[in-house]
Parts: sequence; structure tokens; C-alpha cells
Amino acid sequence: MSMNEEQFIKRDRMRFAKNTLSSGLALLAILFNVFYFVSIYKSDVGSYYYSIVIGASILYNLIFMLLVFLSSEGVKGYNVSYAYVLLAVGVLQIVRIFLLPVSAHAAVVTVNQQETIVMQTAQFIRVVVYLVASAVCCLVAGVVGIRKSRVLSAHMASLEQKVA
Repeated sequence: MSMNEEQFIKRDRMRFAKNTLSSGLALLAILFNVFYFVSIYKSDVGSYYYSIVIGASILYNLIFMLLVFLSSEGVKGYNVSYAYVLLAVGVLQIVRIFLLPVSAHAAVVTVNQQETIVMQTAQFIRVVVYLVASAVCCLVAGVVGIRKSRVLSAHMASLEQKVA
């Protein structure tokens, strides 16, 4: 079997197989996000976390999980629009590092007449790793989804030309 035939078979197989790599990476991004928000929300350092920022963070987490789950199903079917959504959400995960974790790591509150850092360095590193891992999963899932969608679209167009 020649290399061209192998490539053709590989591309043709995409018509019947799902894009499980992008889908699985998107689901993994949700898992890392869950680890992130559990780490943040289990913290109880004075009244620092009782603010509108945490309310917005909770709302964003819900939207993130719904959007990424929907996108995981979309990229599974080679829908390129969902791949772009994953890219955007991946960028937003990076931006989130500079919102709550950085500000909480720099903040000091008084609890029982003692000054306490809201987010200790170990927790800060852990939540940043979770957000970066989530972002990388979304970004890779998006790039793979775009690439595979384009390959399949080009293959389908070539099949239509052969029939015509």
C-alpha cells in the first residue's frame, strides 16, 4: 500500500470516527477547573472570599463548565466553531490567573488579631498550575479540532470532486 493510499484511508476514516482527542482534552480541562475552584472555595480566610468577585467567579465556573462540555461534544463531530470557542476559553483561563489568585496571594487580612495571607504560596502555585493545565487542554483541544476539521473538510471536498 502506498503512502498516498494510507493517507487517503486515514482521512476517509475521519468521516466515521469521532475526534476523541479534542473532546477528551476539553473534558480534562473541566477536571482541572474543578480542582481549581475546589481549592479556592474550600479556603476560609476571614471575610476575604465573601465578595462580589467570588460570586462572579462561581458564575464564570458554571458557564465555563457548560461551555467547555458543549464544545467537547461539538469538536467530537469536527465542528470547527466549537474549536474556536475552546481557544477563547483557554485564553480566558490564563487571564483568570491574574484576577483572583494573584490578588488573593497578595492580600493580607486580620483573623483573630493576627495578620494572615489570604492565599499561601503553596495554594497559589497549585491553583495557577490548575488554571494553566486547564488552559493548555483547551488550547490544544481547539488547535487539534481546527486542524482535524480542516483536513476532513478538504477530504470531503475532494470526494465530491471525484463524484462530479
